[in-house]
Amino acid sequence: MDLALLKVVVEQKIPFNHFMGVQAVSIEHGRVRLELPFREELLGDWVRKAIHGGVISMLADVAGGFAIWSTLDDPTARVSTIDLRVDYLRPGKPERLVAEGIIVRVGGRVGVSDIRLFHPDAEDQLVATGKGVYAIKVPKSH
Repeated sequence: MDLALLKVVVEQKIPFNHFMGVQAVSIEHGRVRLELPFREELLGDWVRKAIHGGVISMLADVAGGFAIWSTLDDPTARVSTIDLRVDYLRPGKPERLVAEGIIVRVGGRVGVSDIRLFHPDAEDQLVATGKGVYAIKVPKSH
């Protein structure tokens, strides 16, 4: 996979990612680092000022899926979520959120990735961890 093209796909070609403001900071073979700038609309608890759990799981899913996608040779291949587990460890503060996805295993039809989520100034204080399982679909040649 052309990793520069994958950055464009993450940030601009998937409308939901673009709407949310997902930024691909680093994409390597089998590893991605994404960031989500904070904005008030991402809060789930207005009293505590904590990022909504759905926002955290969305960023985990995107990071896990693109870690898998970064290993695929065929640019027409597609990745879709089979299962996503997110363990919430502490509230997400009202600031930039980072997700790092790294592959565990990529087979012909299924890939598995581990995900860590944290704030840039405190990488050792995880907001959440996750594990994603993804279907890999490579179109058949005509």
